[in-house]
Amino acid sequence: MTELIDIKGVTHSYQTPAGPLPVLDNFSVSVPEGRFCAVVGPSGCGKSTLTRMIAGLMHPDKGEVWLHGERVRSPRKTVGMAFQNPVLLEWRTILQNVILPLEIVAPRMPKAKKEARANELLAMVGLEGFEGKRPSELSGGMRQRASLCRALVHKPDVLILDEPFGALDAFTREDLWQLMHQLRAEEPFTALLITHDLRESVYLADQVVVMSGRPGTTQYILDIDDPAPRPIDMLYSTRSVERLAELRAQIQIAQGRAPATEARA
Repeated sequence: MTELIDIKGVTHSYQTPAGPLPVLDNFSVSVPEGRFCAVVGPSGCGKSTLTRMIAGLMHPDKGEVWLHGERVRSPRKTVGMAFQNPVLLEWRTILQNVILPLEIVAPRMPKAKKEARANELLAMVGLEGFEGKRPSELSGGMRQRASLCRALVHKPDVLILDEPFGALDAFTREDLWQLMHQLRAEEPFTALLITHDLRESVYLADQVVVMSGRPGTTQYILDIDDPAPRPIDMLYSTRSVERLAELRAQIQIAQGRAPATEARA
């Protein structure tokens, strides 16, 4: 398979009054086209920094980030992003919020075509009939569904998800997990998910990358070969319980609470 996302030996530090603060150290990972990669690790290990580099919003001190065989040097139109906070604009309707990326990357597209594309996605995620509402009129789960539509409306090659379900209640979170499988089947994309929820990573991802403590590097990679879409009951299977135990052990190592073992690439 073609490596759509290829991160090669990325090292980065932030400048602070006390001196450089290293956040990434020789981090490398490759994500083949069409795959869903989840990244987990202790707080502060550089996960969100990594997403900004993939999107071209910042550059590493050392190393390279490649998308589709091209080195990332600036923001990319082929990347969609969704965050823990949906960041919807209150002065715009839900429909207007969703079409915002098209106004930026495809300004010459006819308005009717933009709205048709947005309405298609809103119907897909169960928001048909809410197009004219303001964000404050929707529940948290509904706002996050709209945020996912906005991230996908311009048909990006890469979808970056930075803890988009972390602030939701357990029932809404599981609903959106299942929605992600549906969207992936109907709107093919390559995804990189940042999460602190190991169950979420096992349910959604084809591979889970565990980052070490700061400065973050590639500590461990767990491949998950279960076909998608996946029933939510899979999380209660013996194999899933074993995977979760495996990942918890690796997180303890990353936090310095357990002896280090040999990382698997």
